[in-house]
Amino acid sequence: MSGSTGTTPATRAEYCVVACAEAWRDAGEVLASPMGTVPTIGARLAKLTFSPDLLLTDGEALLIGDVPAVGRKSQVVEGWLPYRQHLSMTATGRRHVMMGATQIDRHGNQNISCIGDWAAPGRQLLGVRGAPLNTLNNPTSYWIPRHSARVFVERVDMVCGVGYDRAAAAGPAAARYHRIPDVISNLGVFDFETSDRTMRLRSLHPGATAEQVAEATGFALTIADEVPYTREPTCEELRLIREVIDPKGLREREVPA
Repeated sequence: MSGSTGTTPATRAEYCVVACAEAWRDAGEVLASPMGTVPTIGARLAKLTFSPDLLLTDGEALLIGDVPAVGRKSQVVEGWLPYRQHLSMTATGRRHVMMGATQIDRHGNQNISCIGDWAAPGRQLLGVRGAPLNTLNNPTSYWIPRHSARVFVERVDMVCGVGYDRAAAAGPAAARYHRIPDVISNLGVFDFETSDRTMRLRSLHPGATAEQVAEATGFALTIADEVPYTREPTCEELRLIREVIDPKGLREREVPA
């Protein structure tokens, strides 16, 4: 049953939530590490629907057994996940993180460290953090709530998350577990399923156009003649999003209508 039958039609933010949830479809018993409001709602939706074995945390050091609303405390603790164990899961591929990106290029190289020349940057950001380890050792997807040519750039100012070109150049040890399944923005879903492992537009969120995406991207995307729409949330998924996971509607602040 579609999300527009018998209920208020899905918003752009809710399409984004479902797109993020799909990144963890049938993931099995792996740790989901969503960064951002919409990815967090998406991971919890996946847990409640098609990926029941997905592991969630309280954002600190506890594995949780329930799926609380965003901003509320878990009532069921399943285990302790200290930082060293978290790193162990990351290094052995048992984690799928969805990070943000201040910049991302056609190959999937991501920057969250600085804007401008590294020797004298115009803006200092978070720093490299764990991005290299994430991208070389476990699946890493990206969530970008405001799609623009300032984010989707021809060349990132500094490489933090490793893209397909650099992983290949570094050799088999770097490329063996490297995978970027999805890049999700407020306009559509993107992947790297092309012959040269460069970014392509996989689906458009309803209301967005391929021309709009191309104009808001600072490099040439692979865009098919006919691009499908991102799948619609079901009525049950909309109920879970609106009543169980995000009753305060925080998703609409991250992706305004």
